[in-house]
Amino acid sequence: MGKEGKTALISRNITVNKRRTSIRLEAQMWLALKEVALREKCTIHDICTIIAGRKSASITLTAAIRTFLMLYFKAAATEEGHQKAGHGAFKMMLARAANQPKEQGYGDDYEARGNRT
Repeated sequence: MGKEGKTALISRNITVNKRRTSIRLEAQMWLALKEVALREKCTIHDICTIIAGRKSASITLTAAIRTFLMLYFKAAATEEGHQKAGHGAFKMMLARAANQPKEQGYGDDYEARGNRT
């Protein structure tokens, strides 16, 4: 399998309910968690503790974290934010994707240009 087929997961230790555990997430997920923690004036550990306490037993913590992050940023998305980021025209999305190296994560180029919702 080539380089394109690999997912770059980063393993980090976090504390959930005063217990240390290790989770593996993509770099962009770690950045998103950090951004949420800064915005909410708490730690990544605090956020993960809340997520762990609310998730169902059948869902892994990493899946619950990914879902939380998607819902968090979805709730924050506004029409004005989408317009500023250039969303809403599929042709523009295709153009951005065509200009991005395949090795680079989707959010890397997008964030570097200051396009954030």
